[in-house]
Amino acid sequence: MEKSKVYFIKEITPENLIKIYEALGIELKGKVGVKVSTGEDGAKGYLKADLIGPLVKKLNGTIIECNTAYPGARNNAEDHLKVAEKHGFTTFANVDIMDATGEFKIPVKIGKHLKYDIVGENLKNYDSILNLAHGKGHAMGGFGANLKNQSIGIASRNGKAYIHSCGQDENPDTAWGRPYEQIEFIESMAEAANAVADYIKDNNKQIAYITVMNALSVDCDCDAHQGDPVMADLGIVASLDPVANDQAFIDMVWNSPDPGAHLLQERVDRQLGREIIPYAESIGLGTRDYELVELD
Repeated sequence: MEKSKVYFIKEITPENLIKIYEALGIELKGKVGVKVSTGEDGAKGYLKADLIGPLVKKLNGTIIECNTAYPGARNNAEDHLKVAEKHGFTTFANVDIMDATGEFKIPVKIGKHLKYDIVGENLKNYDSILNLAHGKGHAMGGFGANLKNQSIGIASRNGKAYIHSCGQDENPDTAWGRPYEQIEFIESMAEAANAVADYIKDNNKQIAYITVMNALSVDCDCDAHQGDPVMADLGIVASLDPVANDQAFIDMVWNSPDPGAHLLQERVDRQLGREIIPYAESIGLGTRDYELVELD
C-alpha cells in the first residue's frame, strides 16, 4: 500500500482551515454534512464557531450530530439543539441531529465484535461528509480524533450503546452494565468507523478528514467537567485517510517537547487508545504509513 498524504499547517486560523481543506484536492459535492462534536453543556474544548464557521459556510455545509447514549444535555434532539445553539453552531449553519427521526443499520463487513453499525437516519440525506474532528484525550477511548468522530460520533444513540457494549446491547439503559475488555471497545470503534467508510464508498458518496489539534485536554468535549489543556496547540492535519490522519495526530503528541505532553500520552495509553490505529489498518480502513506535507 502506498503512503497516504497528510497535510499539516501549524497556525490554527479560519483561513488555514480553508487552506488545508483545499490542499486535499477534493471538492465535496452535493449536500455536505460537517460532522463535529457540538460539545457537552459545560465543556470548553469543542471547535468554536469563529474558527470553523467560514469553512462550513464555504461548503454550504450542515452541522451533523447524533444524540449521546449517556445522561446529559445532548441525549435527546430538543435539548441537543439547545446546546448546539448555546455553543454558537446555529449562527453559521443548520444543525441536524441525525437520529432525531430514527436510525438504520449498515453492515460491518470485517470485524470481531460488531455485526452492524447503527447510524442516524438522516445520514442518508448527505452526498458528502467532512469529518471535522477535535483532537484531544478521552476518558473511555484514550483519545478522540477522526476515527472516534466517525464511529461513536455518527452512531445513533442506540448505535453508541451497541459500540460501547462491543456488540452486546443496543439499549442505552442497560448497555453500560455489560462487561467487556477495553481492547474490545477500542476495536469496536474501529469496526464502526470502517462501516461508515464502506457505506460512503458503496453509495458513491465522498468523505474528507481534518483534525484540529488545539485545546489539548486529557478529557473529551463530551465531558461537562472537561479539564484545561495540558499542552500547547499543535496545528491542523488533514487527509483522505482517517488512519493516517489519526496516526499523524498521535505522532505529534508523542514527538512534542511540551512538558505537559506526557499527561495526554498517559491518558491515551491508560485506555489502550493507540490500538485503534493498527486495528483500523488491519481491517482495511487506511494505512499508518503517511507522508507529511507541511503547508506554509
